[in-house]
Amino acid sequence: MRCKLLPMAKNYYDVLGLDKKATKEDVKKAFRKLAQKHHPDKGGDESKFKEITEAYSILSDEKRRREYDSYGQTFPGGAPNGGGAGGFDFGGFQNGNVEFDLSDLFEGFGDIFGGGQRGGSRVKRGRDISIDIEVAFKESILGSTRRVLITKVGTCDVCSGSGAKPNTEMSTCTTCNGAGRVHETRNSPFGTFASVRACPTCEGAGKIPKDKCAKCVGRGILKKEEEIKVVIPAGMDNGEMIRMPGLGEAVKNGTSGDLYVKVHVKADPTYKKQGLNLVMDMPIKLTDALLGTQVTIETVDGKKLEVKVPPMSAPEETLRLKTRGVALDGAQGDLLIRLSVTLPKKLSNKAKKTIEELKSEGL
Repeated sequence: MRCKLLPMAKNYYDVLGLDKKATKEDVKKAFRKLAQKHHPDKGGDESKFKEITEAYSILSDEKRRREYDSYGQTFPGGAPNGGGAGGFDFGGFQNGNVEFDLSDLFEGFGDIFGGGQRGGSRVKRGRDISIDIEVAFKESILGSTRRVLITKVGTCDVCSGSGAKPNTEMSTCTTCNGAGRVHETRNSPFGTFASVRACPTCEGAGKIPKDKCAKCVGRGILKKEEEIKVVIPAGMDNGEMIRMPGLGEAVKNGTSGDLYVKVHVKADPTYKKQGLNLVMDMPIKLTDALLGTQVTIETVDGKKLEVKVPPMSAPEETLRLKTRGVALDGAQGDLLIRLSVTLPKKLSNKAKKTIEELKSEGL
């Protein structure tokens, strides 16, 4: 008697990189990620795409998933009947007969699957751009306002982005008949896919100018210089970014991107910032450390401040002045003054005699 060996059933969870506790949303996310990577129209592996699509068709369907979890396969009639292992006829998918919806999974496929949204209604968005600015230490602590001139793609200020000559009418686009989008079909190894994308003639607007704007030549956007007001908030650290929504590059019939401003803080000869605290070094003479003294310093905001150094201050001692640091979100840091005792390079005979007397007293 000759036995017929059945092919080993596939582990669909391994195919999608999931475990059996994965939710339906987990299955959907895993498939979307892998499908975008392996789709043949994107230069991917056709056999791998077929495999992950097969896995998704089983694990996204509650009834089929229960059968697969119970028996390691699915059954056309809904119950075990000794069918072949794996239980999935991919030929049905190739003919467009598999009953599961792929349309909402291909959000990153551009014009292959209609721009990632049903109806192709995704709003276009301009590019994000970034600039670097340098600010003084005082500005980073107290905050300031800067005006910078940048060159970027912006909305035409003559036609306000319509692309039409001022005081002229718009006409219906004949390519899309005013719909703003066009339908296309694509053949693939897995059947025919319908896609919807923005009309290339009107760029999704549904209308085109009868007379084009002379400045932007009908594009609605153009490269130009623009003055931007940058508000630098108080308490910024070197290298931090300021996000300015909508101030990036413009795109016709869409929304502008964002502008990112990277702040570079100049080093200060006196102060450093540590969190909300300001730190400064103060050298004092040996006699001032022993007897105490009073020193006038200038704060970051330009005010004069009298600081008392107590008698018998130890070298490397730190004085803390409360609430003299950085103010941020209702909190206030301190000013830390690090003392350092400076020694004279030369001593007079009188100074030597005095020190010898101190030495004899055990000091």
